[in-house]
Amino acid sequence: QVQLVESGGGLVQPGGSLRLSCVASGLTFDYYAIGWFRQAPGKEREGISCISSSDSNTYYADSVKGRFTLSRGMNDRTVYLQMNSLKPEDTAVYYCNVLRFWGQGTQVTVSS
Repeated sequence: QVQLVESGGGLVQPGGSLRLSCVASGLTFDYYAIGWFRQAPGKEREGISCISSSDSNTYYADSVKGRFTLSRGMNDRTVYLQMNSLKPEDTAVYYCNVLRFWGQGTQVTVSS
């Protein structure tokens, strides 16, 4: 049974940083592309970053490019999303995804 668990969300002031984690059980991340998505209240879920399976290239939505960094952990079951220079519009529930599997999400709130 595959499970993904996100953590690391919270309340942060504008300009602050958070690091989100996604830990998998039931599979390893080595062979799969992994994505981070977010969903703000009243909006559709949007893809913000992904990392390829083959060469670990990373891709970012324009809205987060230059501020967020997606990386694989030292083990093969963890990925991280480092988020810097956070803005109020980054407020959302953040989800990781691999294949058809989704985590439960972690809330990020950026507010003064």
